[in-house]
Amino acid sequence: MSEKKKFNLEYEIKSSPRILYSFLNEANGLTQWFADDVSVRDQVYTFTWDDETQRAKLITIKENKLVRFKWLDDEPQCYLEMEIVQDELTNDVALAITDFATDETVDDRKLIWDNQIDYLISTLGA
Repeated sequence: MSEKKKFNLEYEIKSSPRILYSFLNEANGLTQWFADDVSVRDQVYTFTWDDETQRAKLITIKENKLVRFKWLDDEPQCYLEMEIVQDELTNDVALAITDFATDETVDDRKLIWDNQIDYLISTLGA
């Protein structure tokens, strides 16, 4: 089994950081674009897609800026980070994703993110 490696993606999103942030850290916001169902208990998020469930602990949070989840059943170095990046000159907002995948699965992961972000953008009406 090959080790997972970090990869980064960035998507421009026409939204205010405050609104976007609610879709990154609130269960009902995440349910609208990231997973079929999300529940939270004691900083542990349970994400459900079809019949698959994954649990993650929210380990870093910066209001209107960043969330980082640590998957409970994944390799120790792996996490999922979603950071809101705002250009100081143009005020353009982007969502920077940091995720982990093996060399074999990284292209699939990127495609999944492209699709998820499309959902997010349409949900935001951006």
